[in-house]
Amino acid sequence: MKFYLISDNIDTQMGMRLAGIEGVVAHTAEEVSSALDMAFSDENTAVVLMTEKLVELCRERVYHLKLNCRRPLIVEIPDRHGNSGVTEAIGRYVSEAIGIKL
Repeated sequence: MKFYLISDNIDTQMGMRLAGIEGVVAHTAEEVSSALDMAFSDENTAVVLMTEKLVELCRERVYHLKLNCRRPLIVEIPDRHGNSGVTEAIGRYVSEAIGIKL
C-alpha cells in the first residue's frame, strides 16, 4: 500500500518525494478532481495526502469521498505557509458527518 500526494505547490511535492511519496501539483478544481480520480483508481493507494488549500477548493467532493468510499483515506495536511486549521476542519467534518457540534 502506498501514499499519494495532491499538493498546491512544488515545495511540498519535492519534500514528500524525498520521503518516497509520489504525487502531483494541482491548481484548479479540475486538476484536483482528475488527481483524485487517478488516486482512487489505483488499488495500491491507501492514503491520499492533500494540502489544505486544495481541500478548500473541492470541499464537497472531498467530503463526499471521505464519507462514501472505504479506500483510500484522504488526509488533509498543512501547506508550506503553516496556516493549519486541521483541528477545526476535523471538528467541522465530524459535525457534518454526525450532526453534532463538538
